[in-house]
Amino acid sequence: MENKNVLAVVGEKNITKQDVEALMKTLDPQMAMQLQSEDGQKRLVNELVNQELFYLLAKEENLEKEDAYQADLEKMKENLLKQYAINKLLRDITITDSEITNYYTENKAQFEQPAQVQASHILVDSEEKAQGVLAELKEGLSFEEAATKHSSCPSNAKGGDLGLFAQGQMVPEFEEAAFNMEVDTVSEPVKTQFGYHIIKVVDQKPAQEKSLAEVKDQLNQQLLSQKQQKAYFDKIEALKGQFTVTLNV
Repeated sequence: MENKNVLAVVGEKNITKQDVEALMKTLDPQMAMQLQSEDGQKRLVNELVNQELFYLLAKEENLEKEDAYQADLEKMKENLLKQYAINKLLRDITITDSEITNYYTENKAQFEQPAQVQASHILVDSEEKAQGVLAELKEGLSFEEAATKHSSCPSNAKGGDLGLFAQGQMVPEFEEAAFNMEVDTVSEPVKTQFGYHIIKVVDQKPAQEKSLAEVKDQLNQQLLSQKQQKAYFDKIEALKGQFTVTLNV
């Protein structure tokens, strides 16, 4: 009976679905996505077949006995052993909930999200043009249409939408106006170094503090990385006392 798990046979070697999955994991994620199709899977099977053919060639020609191969093999084994020793040092390092909670409590300023405003704008090069745009808005032209029609800012492609921003991200005159407006209101022309802006505030988000639950995973990764780094360098210092190191650079 045919084994559907075996996708190809080269000599006595079975190429299986597991082999294809293992190869997929070694690929760049974007490349792996492109090879998810049936045609892509066939390409991967063919690549595994090609590799196996070269393996058989190498065995037939006793390439593993060549000095160059042996030298490369020893180097690979050395590098693998180095990485294994590092992984063994780091793999049992963990972060406790109390460490996360203590860090969060002692560094709350890091988790404060400042007030933000979402605004759209129309940018023109003179106050006269700005007043003309305001007149069109009062006559019923939508802000988005006016931005597309008149604004010289690249945001005109999105109806003038600038997205959310906090203080310190825009020029001062623009920020002062935007952060002192009510939602769904439109400003008079605001002059900045770029020209004259007509601003519409779309949304406001007050300053808030991210909760521990929101940042717990982020903190776990951050603190784990710090603890692993400390363990790594502490171990290096200890090893320097154990083994002789001479630097000539």
